[in-house]
Amino acid sequence: MPNAPVKRTFFVAATTIILVLSGVCSTSAGEPRLEVRQATQRFYRALNTMFTGDVAPMLDLWSHADDVTYMGPFGKILVGWEKISAAWKQQARLKLGGRVEPSDLHIVANDSLGVTVGYERGTNYQDGKPLSVAIRATNVFRRESGEWKMIGHHTDLFHGPAGKPRTP
Repeated sequence: MPNAPVKRTFFVAATTIILVLSGVCSTSAGEPRLEVRQATQRFYRALNTMFTGDVAPMLDLWSHADDVTYMGPFGKILVGWEKISAAWKQQARLKLGGRVEPSDLHIVANDSLGVTVGYERGTNYQDGKPLSVAIRATNVFRRESGEWKMIGHHTDLFHGPAGKPRTP
């Protein structure tokens, strides 16, 4: 079943949200939520480091499991550590420079899973020209051996009513 890992990751994210809504886990400032916020901060530090060409922090942040998923704003769904690590290495070689930061971040978490939803805003550079970054993002983390590892990252362009990209 080729789409099973993708379905599993979306199931995990949906299950986490259902647990929060049902009161099984909390969105209050508890320890898992704080830890997921810290994992999210590590992700954006790794992302900005990756823009300089250094991919090591990004590779360290991710789970190396077969069920991890990544869907960037212009690409297809990547499933499995091998494909995802190759994609981050390819992006690092571009050395886009600049910075991207999260905004309007919402976090839900329990002891084993965490999900963040928000925007990514900033600037990268292509051929020396600034490129504005304004996209929606969802990050999914799983606790593995006591450490929060990214298992899903999804970004997409924010589209207005006419279907044209716009700034969120």
